[in-house]
Amino acid sequence: MNFSDLIKTRQSVRGYSDRPVELEKLQMLIESVRLAPSASNSQPWKLIIVDDPALRDAVARATFSSAISFNRFAPQAPVIAVLTVGKSKAITQIGGWMKKREYLLIDIGIAAEHFCLQAADLGLGTCMLGWFDETTIKKLLEIPRGIRVGLLITLGYPAEGYALRPKSRKALEEMCAHNSYQHNSPRS
Repeated sequence: MNFSDLIKTRQSVRGYSDRPVELEKLQMLIESVRLAPSASNSQPWKLIIVDDPALRDAVARATFSSAISFNRFAPQAPVIAVLTVGKSKAITQIGGWMKKREYLLIDIGIAAEHFCLQAADLGLGTCMLGWFDETTIKKLLEIPRGIRVGLLITLGYPAEGYALRPKSRKALEEMCAHNSYQHNSPRS
């Protein structure tokens, strides 16, 4: 698939079939994260693929509660990818402090999007989850102190009949400017 079609096709999937994800596809997804760029090439992430059914279910259940129900679809996913973040290189930490930028967050965002775009190219669906019980997930996955859970990504084949939805996005003139923040018409 060409890149333009790929970014039009990728969407957050919240309904999965029980078909397992093939090992070769998981390896391609892992490689896509491994090759993602990062500030000063720090590569501050570690990707944990959770596909053991009992463990995956426990991790999925740590993404919602009786009061917070928007991730209740997570247990359907045959795989949950957990993207953790540790420390960046010293130069990146210093630069982040000086410029008041959280390069770790930028880095895992890039890595996560590599994962999701590769998944879409392989015919798989994903959904990034930012709401979860970090303490529970760290305990379940034996994540050491000093390492944070950055985000989770559900992964699997979309459920039968899961259709591509039209993308609801801001108009071009609302999200793009040319040469200054105020000038919102693109060049001709």
